[in-house]
Amino acid sequence: MVFRDLSFAVEAGAVLSVEGPNGAGKTSLLRMLAGFLAPASGTVRLRIDGTALEDGEERGKQVGWLGHHDAVKPQMTVRETLAFFAMLHRGAGALEGAMEQVGLARLGDLPGQYLSAGQKKRVALARLWLCGRPLWLLDEPLAALDPAGKRVVADLIAAHCAAGGIAVAATHEPLGIEARRLVLA
Repeated sequence: MVFRDLSFAVEAGAVLSVEGPNGAGKTSLLRMLAGFLAPASGTVRLRIDGTALEDGEERGKQVGWLGHHDAVKPQMTVRETLAFFAMLHRGAGALEGAMEQVGLARLGDLPGQYLSAGQKKRVALARLWLCGRPLWLLDEPLAALDPAGKRVVADLIAAHCAAGGIAVAATHEPLGIEARRLVLA
């Protein structure tokens, strides 16, 4: 059992920073919120437009996920990688804006195999923004980023929440924005 008697709520427009040592269950909690794992007992509920979603699959349709794996194909360019998500979720017109927002505008034609770890993280952040989902689950969103990249993360999360979204981030370092804290021991 990873959690016992765990209860919390995050309102629209808010950020929850999930903190704790390695192995405390931060990623497991995110996976449970996303619907990848079912709780042994209790309920995970996401309320969207007055509708309570308790089913993991239905809840998962409302989740934007930023995990440890960047999902950048080595042979595809940044633009090709993000074009799919732009057309799927926001329309092709959103592509250039997303690349600009995360600092990748000049790297659009560079294949994924030549990107640094921080640049790959920025691709993942652009993909997260493009998905347009109300609940963002971010697992170590600041890993591999320089100070400018960390500011990009803070700005994206702040803008998402200002638009009524929710962000839950498992992290070992401060997010750079106001966030409620949940500490797992």
